[in-house]
Amino acid sequence: MTSNFQLHLPGVTLPTIRRISWRQPFSWLSAGLDDVKANPGPSLAYGLLFAIGGDLIMLAALRHPYLLTVAVSGFFLVAPLLAAGLYELSRQTGRGRKIMFIDSLRCYQRNGQSLALFGLVIGLAAIFWERFSAIAFALLGDSSGADASVFLGRILLSGEHGTFVVTWFVAGGLLALFVFALSVVSVPLMLDRDSDFVTAMATSLQAFLNNAGPLLLWAALIVFLTLLGFATLLFGLVVIMPILGHASWHAYRELVE
Repeated sequence: MTSNFQLHLPGVTLPTIRRISWRQPFSWLSAGLDDVKANPGPSLAYGLLFAIGGDLIMLAALRHPYLLTVAVSGFFLVAPLLAAGLYELSRQTGRGRKIMFIDSLRCYQRNGQSLALFGLVIGLAAIFWERFSAIAFALLGDSSGADASVFLGRILLSGEHGTFVVTWFVAGGLLALFVFALSVVSVPLMLDRDSDFVTAMATSLQAFLNNAGPLLLWAALIVFLTLLGFATLLFGLVVIMPILGHASWHAYRELVE
């Protein structure tokens, strides 16, 4: 079943978006796990890179509390672009082909300009969030050199900064939701059909608007599983991120005709 809702952009023709059910996000996870099993070496290599990179960022931000929060939240913003190699693995698996890890990296050369421009949009969102967080935490006093867990624990658990905590979470949630709506199918579409980044983001936004309920569930699953990976000092991401990356490809395939 296709939707009747269409965004209208001058000179841009968007693909048709299918309607999906609430059960689809769980089937995407199952398909993602199947793709990991079909490509264990390359898939887990991406997961290991996610885990190592995340650990290095976390270690660097431990003495700067606001940077720690930005690092965790920023991870969600840039993950769709970093997972492009996983999309390529799923794309080739669907065609009955097996490729190596190094071969999957070549996807960044295909439609590279659009990917770079999309990355710029995501980067600007991340910079905005970093500056907003820096100013917000600065209003609470000097936290330089403070242990991040102690400082954040005092803010979240003391009850003295309830308004700040609510405002920060609401602002971060709205930004993350906006970026999610723009990116849910953007990178797979650019890789699969050489779409320009404006068409890809508009298609992604249309997919979100037409399937807000199921895609909000999908976003919640992504957040829950990613935070579960963070709770294991990011080593759980070695498996979780490949599953989510492959699942995102299957989400694109079912959403976009």
